[in-house]
Amino acid sequence: MEKIAKVEKPTEEKRKRKGLGHTAQEKCQAVLTLWTERRKPGEICRELGVAWGVLQQWQDRAMEGMLLALQPRVTVERGVALSPRLAVLLEKKSRAGLLQGIDKRLKRLQKSIPGSQPVPAEKT
Repeated sequence: MEKIAKVEKPTEEKRKRKGLGHTAQEKCQAVLTLWTERRKPGEICRELGVAWGVLQQWQDRAMEGMLLALQPRVTVERGVALSPRLAVLLEKKSRAGLLQGIDKRLKRLQKSIPGSQPVPAEKT
């Protein structure tokens, strides 16, 4: 006897569990409720049907948005500077030490090219 697997369409409940379908206002309200400690994280997750990791991502994005919004605006020539979001992400990556590997590789490549002068590494 052959077994036939049923393919089910994701129901509304399953979609909400993944964090899809929530409005920006709902996400904002959840983060603010968490930050003001009016409710416990588990309660918020159960009510919205999301995992703790999803709520944590919402918090991270909210904090990033606040930091970007509160930075002073600098007028620069078109195409010269990085976007504020990209600058923040690069700063996070450099703090994690991920750029150190790139610096090492650059030095190694410069040594292998005859007559090249090493480029000084940027201070972070």
